[in-house]
Amino acid sequence: MSNFTGASQWVPHDGGLKKLLAALPECRGCDLYEDADRVVPGEGPARARMMLIGEQPGDVEDKEGHVFVGPAGRLLDKALAEAGIERSDVFLTNAVKHFRFERQGKRRIHKTPAAGHIAACHPWLDRELEVVKPALVVVLGAVAARAVFGTGFKVTEQRGLPQELPDGRAAIATVHPSAVVRSREYRRDFTLFVDDLRAALALLK
Repeated sequence: MSNFTGASQWVPHDGGLKKLLAALPECRGCDLYEDADRVVPGEGPARARMMLIGEQPGDVEDKEGHVFVGPAGRLLDKALAEAGIERSDVFLTNAVKHFRFERQGKRRIHKTPAAGHIAACHPWLDRELEVVKPALVVVLGAVAARAVFGTGFKVTEQRGLPQELPDGRAAIATVHPSAVVRSREYRRDFTLFVDDLRAALALLK
């Protein structure tokens, strides 16, 4: 991982969201671009009050080039609707912008990004926060929590509780929607996920 140069030299440090997203495909800050089909940028209003940060693109996202359009994305859409949040009102992104996977035959199986991938991609996330200026950050899952809060944060212990980022911005953490998709206790875990999103919405009111 020490060989990763990080994304800083590719991240534009001025301009708005359009310039930022246009620069993203050129990034060579880590090795994930070599195998992924494409980079998957964040999507949403340039001045969204709420930003949702996930882990990394999945197989469907990598193929289509859009964030949260696979099974986890469909569940997220359902949960946002239940919580009274319009997807079109939030900015959706990932801590890592390329799909990390391992091949099993013809299938591409999700592989958790390494600490080096998270660190290498962090300048993109920092710049998204600077450009979008959300009032609230919603962190989805352990990888995103590591990127936003650091290694000591435990989503299982602190989910749904108000947090504050170093810049004073409000934040809240919950599980990644893919964990709910895989859950053997789907109804319970979906309800808990929606409850966390409602708690997030309440912080904006």
